[in-house]
Amino acid sequence: MKILVTGSNGFIAKNLIQFLTEKSDIEILKFNRESTLAEFEQSILAADWIVHLAGINRPLNEQEFVEGNITLTQKITDVLKRTAKKTPIILSSSIQVQRDNAYGKSKLGGEQVLLELNQQQGNPVYICRLANVFGKWSRPNYNSAVATFCYNTAHDLPIQIHDENALIYLVYVDDVVESFWNIIQGELQVEPFFTIEPEYQITVGDLAKTLQGFKHSRETLITDRVGTGLTRALYSTYLSFLKPEQFDYSIPKYGDQRGVFVEMLKTPDAGQFSYFTAHPGITRGGHYHHTKTEKFLVIKGKALFKFKHVVTGEFYELETCGDEPRIVETVPGWTHDITNIGDDEMMVMLWANEIFDREKPDTYAMPLTN
Repeated sequence: MKILVTGSNGFIAKNLIQFLTEKSDIEILKFNRESTLAEFEQSILAADWIVHLAGINRPLNEQEFVEGNITLTQKITDVLKRTAKKTPIILSSSIQVQRDNAYGKSKLGGEQVLLELNQQQGNPVYICRLANVFGKWSRPNYNSAVATFCYNTAHDLPIQIHDENALIYLVYVDDVVESFWNIIQGELQVEPFFTIEPEYQITVGDLAKTLQGFKHSRETLITDRVGTGLTRALYSTYLSFLKPEQFDYSIPKYGDQRGVFVEMLKTPDAGQFSYFTAHPGITRGGHYHHTKTEKFLVIKGKALFKFKHVVTGEFYELETCGDEPRIVETVPGWTHDITNIGDDEMMVMLWANEIFDREKPDTYAMPLTN
């Protein structure tokens, strides 16, 4: 299948093209400002699908809106009409077609050109009215407020907010790209006009606070809920604006004669991750918790875990080692410790279900004896 992507140097196009390179039996044809009209026509004639992403949204004058959003679309349809090719087309339009501004009017004009093609020749036409698109490879001060805010936050530049309560309507570039692909594959049936789901809403003020939280997480070690939804997409976008020299950061390390203890990551409501080491013969722990729970994973060395019920005195012990991936959980009401019974340094990953609170640690000393 040959897919022509117009505006191939643009933000959405870069993501779409990379996505398509991961598919088999796809040949990508590209059109951008450096292409000639002859190359453009040749690509139109060769294409099995056209994804028309080229357009103007920040012109030097309003005439550029017409040339970028209407005239170029007309050139595509002229070629298809002249050759009677019924190539299907996906057009990236905008929710601003419903607004009385030059940009919205030009996007509406581009839509009408394609609808005429559909009516006259029967070409399948899919018109996507996009909200503000954000994601990796977007341009600050051009594509969206998200791109600008992410860039400025990552590079310690000020953010200008005129109305912190103003709502922004957003769609994530990965969702846009996947929707286009599903239409091409016939897996998504849409009317001539469609929007991208999910569509997110966030205030300008909350957007700025969220991005600042990402930035400060390297100091607090508290990572936001970045696994789903808008926060996941914003976090990915924010990280895409980091310079290579910002890819790493230091975290605190606490050491004594027993070994070291390092906190890696904390979460608002799902605990924290750490690791510690212990020299041969060293025992760590010797305490119990009322509510706190932990998971231990020995990744290097050999360990002896001991447990004793704080009321009944029931005793239990087990051994594990780095060659055997095995989780050992601490249970509330049982005092516990871990001893390095090997000949080399022991290293252990640790997850606790809550962030350590020095004011209320829920940790009570009780050394184990059989």
